[in-house]
Parts: sequence; structure tokens; C-alpha cells
Amino acid sequence: MPTLKEIAAQGDKRQTVVREACTVLDQEVADKSGVTGLAIKGAYKIVQGVKPGFVPEVVDHLLDDFLDALDPLYQEALEQQKKPSVHLVEQKGRMADALLAITDKRAENAQRKAIKKAYEKLRPSAKKHVEAAAPRLGEMLDRHAP
Repeated sequence: MPTLKEIAAQGDKRQTVVREACTVLDQEVADKSGVTGLAIKGAYKIVQGVKPGFVPEVVDHLLDDFLDALDPLYQEALEQQKKPSVHLVEQKGRMADALLAITDKRAENAQRKAIKKAYEKLRPSAKKHVEAAAPRLGEMLDRHAP
């Protein structure tokens, strides 16, 4: 079976996936509320303000690692004859751990202090927010890697 990266990160499809992932990110941030939501929205504004197009650039840079991290869950879904979205929601804890391991490593080596500081501030509550994104991420997988 082809890997998730082979399916969703090649040619024109890659840019479509990057754009859609940015839309998912925007939607997830917009949905946040309360004090934590304000902190997340503030941190996201800092990241967006680094330079025009910075968020899509970062998403594109992380895409291969994210797809590699999600591939075991994707392959399990196929083996179990489930839609990837269903399996991703069922395994949202594993999904969040896999994706956060990548961002943790990147944040550790971040050159921009403001980004590193914002990440460190939000990291303690990050898993629940990544888990909350499972339905949207799963729907995106269904569209691009059925």
C-alpha cells in the first residue's frame, strides 16, 4: 500500500493539502474560547506576524514529517476497512502524541524566540487541542487519501 506521504504530498496535491491544513488550523484557532482561547489566538497572531505566508511555509515544511507520523494510523484504518477520519478520531491520543513529538523537536530548535516562548507557554495544554482537531484532520485525510 502506498504511504500517506506518497498519496498526499506529491505534485499539485501537496499545495492543496497545505492550503487545506492551514484552513483547518485557522478554524481550530477560531473555535477556541476562554482564557486559553485568548492565549492560543494571541500566540497564533505572533506566528502569523513573523512574515507574510509564514504559516503556510511552516505547514509545508512540517507536512512530510506529519504525514509520516500519521501513516501508521492511516494504514491501520485501511487494514480495518475504516474511513481514515473514523480511525483518527478513535485514536486521537496517539495522533496528538505523534504530531506533538514533531513540533516539540522543532520548537526546541526554533531560532525565533517569540515563537519558542509562545510554544512553551501553550505546550502543557496542547494535547487536548490537537485531539480536538482530529475530526477536521480526519475529514481532510478522507478527501486526499481515501
